[in-house]
Amino acid sequence: MARTLMVAGNWKMNKSFLEGLVLANDAINHALGSANITVVLATPFIHLHTVGGMLKDYSHYMKLAAQNCHHESQGAYTGEISADMLRSVGAEYVILGHSERRAMGETDELLAKKASAAIKAGLKVIFCVGEPAEVRERNGQERFVKLQLERGLFNLADDEFRQITIAYEPIWAIGTGKTASPDQAQEMHAYIRSLVRQCYNNLVADECTILYGGSCNALNANDLFSKHDIDGGLIGGASLRAEEFGNIVKARAAKQYIRN
Repeated sequence: MARTLMVAGNWKMNKSFLEGLVLANDAINHALGSANITVVLATPFIHLHTVGGMLKDYSHYMKLAAQNCHHESQGAYTGEISADMLRSVGAEYVILGHSERRAMGETDELLAKKASAAIKAGLKVIFCVGEPAEVRERNGQERFVKLQLERGLFNLADDEFRQITIAYEPIWAIGTGKTASPDQAQEMHAYIRSLVRQCYNNLVADECTILYGGSCNALNANDLFSKHDIDGGLIGGASLRAEEFGNIVKARAAKQYIRN
């Protein structure tokens, strides 16, 4: 069965309310005509409701995502947002486990709780994993990522795991201008898929969407997306430039093929 091909834009903490609406409108226009893949806009919280309305006419392939959620559904958690709240404003996805969140103290155990809470609320999860430079330098990336998956995701039942998209984002390539080579990225994507196969089964592994993140841009997207196990990209800085984001979407759409 073919996997879902996806390009997701993570705006991070950028754009005022009005600037965000302009960017969303431009991103939608540049991504039009790519209905054979899923396009996700992960905006700051302040934009979610309004951008969600802008996406309604394209909801069969353009989806709204948040960048984080709390692991509880409600309570005395000043400044936090629950998964149920995200659903109430139209979000269908949430990004969890991004290295920038992990650097602020989010543990694998906490992320496991967040993933479960998000799925229970009806959200799909883009779950980020990836190693820092010092781990890559000693060739420890496989063990590092394996532990992140085992502790953060592999507690989920089969039907719950089917709501997960994994994003492999080597920390040394996020916002640095460095990019894993297509072969390096493919090697880790194939390894991640093998771990899913070991934990679940062939069908779950074959259907699992795995994205590459880490300075993915319009110049390297074609080469990355040509690899068998790279199903798309989680795009950071380039998602703030609507035309470039659209070109990445088009690169993913152009290299669509059925994977068995």
